[in-house]
Amino acid sequence: MRLPHLFFAVVLGSACTLQDAAYRQDSTVTTAVATGKAANRWSPDAWKPPIVDSTVDDPYEAAVYRGLALITQTRDSLRAYVGGNLNCASCHLEEGRRGGAAPLIGVFARYPQHMPRSGAVVPIEDRINYCFTRSLAGSKLPPDSREMQDIVAYLAFISKGVPNGEHIKGEGMAKMPALVGDSTRGRGLFTDNCARCHGNNGGGMGPIPALWGPQSFSIGASMARQERAASFIRYNMPFDRPGSLTDQQAYDIAAYITAMPRPDSPGKENDWPNGGAPEDVPYDTKGHKAFRPPKALLPRSTNAAAAIVPVPASVLTKK
Repeated sequence: MRLPHLFFAVVLGSACTLQDAAYRQDSTVTTAVATGKAANRWSPDAWKPPIVDSTVDDPYEAAVYRGLALITQTRDSLRAYVGGNLNCASCHLEEGRRGGAAPLIGVFARYPQHMPRSGAVVPIEDRINYCFTRSLAGSKLPPDSREMQDIVAYLAFISKGVPNGEHIKGEGMAKMPALVGDSTRGRGLFTDNCARCHGNNGGGMGPIPALWGPQSFSIGASMARQERAASFIRYNMPFDRPGSLTDQQAYDIAAYITAMPRPDSPGKENDWPNGGAPEDVPYDTKGHKAFRPPKALLPRSTNAAAAIVPVPASVLTKK
């Protein structure tokens, strides 16, 4: 009667032993992969993102092409999900390909990823929805929608060849030196360098996005942080003269822009649930007091509940 129990004990013990043995046998390979990037022949200097072919040959290429259209014409293609007049490519310049402008190339290889702001490991669909709800001041897309998967297909395509977890040249935005912006100086610099495209009232003109007001990005967007805005301005603006401003001038313009009224971000008080918010976050979070909050927060033009992206929850603890 005890033989079945003995049998399972032997099998389970053997399984552990076999698994350990397999691991030991593969350890040299694992070490080579972990320590010898040359073995993978991966080089961020040599890698180039592929170009999207407008003459599609199969359903996947069609999805990629639709995804490109969605990130460049977001406010026209997904009007019900965009609260302002920005497109994804308003910040992710040149179809998400420009280095130093939060490029989208390579990002697919780095998700799922832990985000301190969310306090959780999130999939790329959630990261896309943070852009919709915060930077576009809109509503989250259903993760299983064709539009969401078209965007994911585009991100996957322009990340082709980047190994999982690897980084590319020019990703994100450059970290700025620790300076403090002066909004009074920033107002004059804005008039001289920015108003001809964004308007004196910051509301944007035609395809040029709003920098403040009801049509702009929300307080929960990274661009509402002074240092992040300064980095984008320093290396990408003015659009026809990128790099012509000094670090201090970029900070001054950022101080002026981030001080202006903009849409609220529902649920922002739950950001950085474990603490550690960056110093320039302009609203209160756990252990952090708002840094130079804007003059006013404007009500959302979209459903506030749809502006919150919940962190992944366990099916074992869901009520």
